[in-house]
Amino acid sequence: MENEYLERVLELLPDIAKRARDTEEARRVPEETIRALTGAGVFRMLQPARYGGSESDPVHFYEIVRAISGACGSTGWVTSVLGVHPWHVALFDDRAQAEVWGENPDMLISSSYAPIGSMNRVAGGYEISGTWRFSSGVDYTGWAVLGGMLLSDTGAPIDTTTLLVPRSDYEVRDIWDSVGLRGTGSNEIVVERAFVPDHRVMRNFEFSQLRGPGQAVNTSPLYRIPFATVFTSAIAAPVLGVVSGCYESYLAAMRDRVRLSLGGGRFADDPFAQVMIGRASSEIDASILQMDRNVRALMAAASSGREVPMQLRLRARRDQVLATERALDAMDKLFKTAGGHSLERGNLIERAWRDAHAGGVHVANEADRALALYGRGAFGLPVEDNMV
Repeated sequence: MENEYLERVLELLPDIAKRARDTEEARRVPEETIRALTGAGVFRMLQPARYGGSESDPVHFYEIVRAISGACGSTGWVTSVLGVHPWHVALFDDRAQAEVWGENPDMLISSSYAPIGSMNRVAGGYEISGTWRFSSGVDYTGWAVLGGMLLSDTGAPIDTTTLLVPRSDYEVRDIWDSVGLRGTGSNEIVVERAFVPDHRVMRNFEFSQLRGPGQAVNTSPLYRIPFATVFTSAIAAPVLGVVSGCYESYLAAMRDRVRLSLGGGRFADDPFAQVMIGRASSEIDASILQMDRNVRALMAAASSGREVPMQLRLRARRDQVLATERALDAMDKLFKTAGGHSLERGNLIERAWRDAHAGGVHVANEADRALALYGRGAFGLPVEDNMV
């Protein structure tokens, strides 16, 4: 099936690329870019149709993210993060969905999933306080999905949770100043004694069981695939897009370059450079193909009504973390062989190198933990983890 959003986004890419350096300097995506992406319907791709969304194939969403990331890594990252949250909100109680989108279907939601906030049980819900960091694109959002730790009466951890909180209940502090993905505006959220009703609280155990109260009203198979796959793919996709876009820029820049050292000659005639291109391009292609294959397989399982196999869920996580690892390896090959020109500030290759590696440090891209889970499953051992 053809990606109906791709043509719209391709028209936006030249302007997004032109703004890439300004995006870095401002440390946030320009408002005109957010407006353009909103107008193109990108942020509603995974949103329920009941609230104006298109319930698109998630493979198409990740394709859009990769395309945007190739023009500007920061814009692609923000697009992916803000664009995946409607899928998550769709799993909440419909009362929460109505609060978020009832008056404005274009309402954007940011997040900070680390369970660092305090949660005190009160009548009808919880009182929460805390400081959550790394909330990408938060300047443009009216709601936030925040992580919390649910404790027993004795203070022992029971489960991690996610809580939906409106902008009126938190403060945004401008602290983002990073080496890569500088334009994502990943500032911090501060909450002081805000009330969160029960219908805006979900235990992460429910997500790991592929359950959510929102499934009662949002019946598409899209909302019955694993949170772990949907979310982590949204973190890997910008990295793949940055590296893929850099690869194309690299070919254009190096095709006619003449070396002034190492015997001179055209760079493109160097057989070692040709081998590197072959390796790097294959790693990028293989990563995208594997991730897309897994998401399609998960959608097919959900569409059939049968239980989504744990081995498939583990495979999706395995291939997602390795996709990021492979992309970063390809990025390093490109950067290393581009020569001194790649060191110039603002150069497309050096910015891509910084952005890709910044995305790579996200916990969702932590390879060893995900691979260990896959290994447990392959050996027939029980796997209990919310990120599968």
